Amino acid sequence: MCYDIKTSLEKQLRRALMDGHKDLVSEINKKLSIFSDSEINLYHASGFDHPKMFIYTSDSPKLPIVATWGLVPTWSNDKEAIWDKTLNARGETIFEKPAFKESASSKRCIIFLEGFYEHHHKSGSSIPYFIKLKDKEIFAVAGLWSEWLDNKGEILRTFTIVTTTGNTLMAKIHNNPKLTEPRMPLILDEVMQEKWLNNKLNMLDVIALIQPLPSVELIAHPVGPIKGKNAIGNKPNVTEELKYALLESGEQLQMF
Repeated sequence: MCYDIKTSLEKQLRRALMDGHKDLVSEINKKLSIFSDSEINLYHASGFDHPKMFIYTSDSPKLPIVATWGLVPTWSNDKEAIWDKTLNARGETIFEKPAFKESASSKRCIIFLEGFYEHHHKSGSSIPYFIKLKDKEIFAVAGLWSEWLDNKGEILRTFTIVTTTGNTLMAKIHNNPKLTEPRMPLILDEVMQEKWLNNKLNMLDVIALIQPLPSVELIAHPVGPIKGKNAIGNKPNVTEELKYALLESGEQLQMF
């Protein structure tokens, strides 16, 4: 699963900045100007708070649009009743589930993250881990998006993060006994990004992209609480490594 992430809106604009055109830079600055300082740097953001983020679509592969986390399908009558349930989409079933199948066919997107958080369960305790790419500061994950018309006639753009089966690292970290298997976001390299945004790709070719990133490309370490009354909150030190007595017996799970 992927309900908790770290990202910077400025870094999310990396794809647009790579083009280097002055008009893009001007457009980027306009997009950033609508956000407060606390919204630009999401050191820890929970999907259940439905933050606004930038997504890149096949309609706008260079210049992102603003969308809210928690996909609301076009047919929904009430966003509040559904968007807590659509923060993630299991990649294996995106063409089957009513909430996702329309977007899976023609509204795929990518989102840039710096890392994500998952909890490790040990002796009745839940220990948060921060996971990121070993060699890259920011990376792309697969998403689906939708446009929903509210009762005021205004369009709300929303998205979900696509997940896949967890790799061996995630199997060690994401060991919630209530889950049937570990999960992780679908991380895309540059070739996969272009394919994911290609609406001419057929269903089988899209499904073929839904594979876990090898463990050797990820690193992870335990961090302080990200939930509950002792949660660190959206602060820079939320990703700092924290030692836990429960993990001192050679199983700190660091880096694997």
